[in-house]
Amino acid sequence: MRVPPGADAAAGAAPARALRPPEGPGPLPIVHLIAGLGVGGAETALLRLLSLTDRTAWSPRVVSMTPAGALGEPIRALGIPVTSLGMRRGEPGPAGLARLRRILARERPAILQTWMYHADLLGLVAAAGICPTVWNIRHSELAPEATRPLTRLSAWLCARLSRFPRGIVVGSEAARRAHVALGYHPGRMVLIPNGFDTRVFRPDPAARARVRRELGIPDGRPVVGMVARLHPDKGHAVFLEAAGRVAASAPDAFFVLCGEGVTAASLPLGPGLGTGGGEGRVRLLGVRGDVPSVLAACDVAVSASLSEGFPNAVGEAMACALPCVVTDVGDSALLVGPAGMVVPPRDPPALAAAVLRLLHMPPADREAMGARGRARVSEHFSLAATAAGYARLYASILGAAGPGGSREPAAAHG
Repeated sequence: MRVPPGADAAAGAAPARALRPPEGPGPLPIVHLIAGLGVGGAETALLRLLSLTDRTAWSPRVVSMTPAGALGEPIRALGIPVTSLGMRRGEPGPAGLARLRRILARERPAILQTWMYHADLLGLVAAAGICPTVWNIRHSELAPEATRPLTRLSAWLCARLSRFPRGIVVGSEAARRAHVALGYHPGRMVLIPNGFDTRVFRPDPAARARVRRELGIPDGRPVVGMVARLHPDKGHAVFLEAAGRVAASAPDAFFVLCGEGVTAASLPLGPGLGTGGGEGRVRLLGVRGDVPSVLAACDVAVSASLSEGFPNAVGEAMACALPCVVTDVGDSALLVGPAGMVVPPRDPPALAAAVLRLLHMPPADREAMGARGRARVSEHFSLAATAAGYARLYASILGAAGPGGSREPAAAHG
């Protein structure tokens, strides 16, 4: 299975705390601008990157366009200031732009790193004449039925302005292809896949037993898990339809779902689960602060997404040595490699068949598949690889032109 260009070279290129700028007086200020700090893929990627930042070399701060969400406190716990612009989601306005420009004028960061379309657009305008901007793209596509009109407009505007940021980080090959097709400047793009912490996400027999007791799942019963916030892109309805089919053929199986919005009030189970064979075997957990423990309690992980970039949930499940069933969207198939099965999106029968195939495997074979996934994450998708990718990009920007220059990044684009 092909690995994203540069990923295996970067994996051994830096120690765990490797995000350093070029040699010079430090620490250098760096500001990260993000739309919000709820629990999501981009927000989690930012938190992980901040946890790797060498604080003797960089002085980071985070600015959230909207009030800080659940990840605000973990970032503050790292000793990193978090500021909110006080904007309301879906309501852009000049006040937030003015606040951000004042912050940047005061901080004079060496780099403004923005995360996702709204922050990319706002940050580019606010930083003009103050500091270089680096964008970060997380989507692989913008399906009209699952994307707000303001988000599509922001992405369209960003495409027209994409020669101005010093670099554009994309987390997946799929994101690169989709955004070049939208009109983004291909020469600005730098591929930096997500990295995963195998010290946190790992097999944990004690956590497995504890979570199963908490959820009332008897020992020895197979558990199929899905970790994803409630959003049309994540395919919860597809998963639940597939789960109903699995429940009919595997009457001992349980199903565990967690993520923001994943509650009984907001996610009806539907035929085959709410009543009949699957009744009482579905656990909807909402937001959990112990996702590694929840994954440790599972036997198979599923990503039923209709659209993806480079999915955190799949890499985390692989790090926990879980075989995965993923839909063929974004870079999901590339990530999972030999550690699971790939099915078409929007196809509950195919998803159910793949899950059943894994559940019916001899336990030793299923465990061997999971072990291959954990080894794959450790070798190709480490946190060190991600940190080294950002370090090379920032070094190329600051080394090539300095904070006021305008040359393109020298980092390899893959």
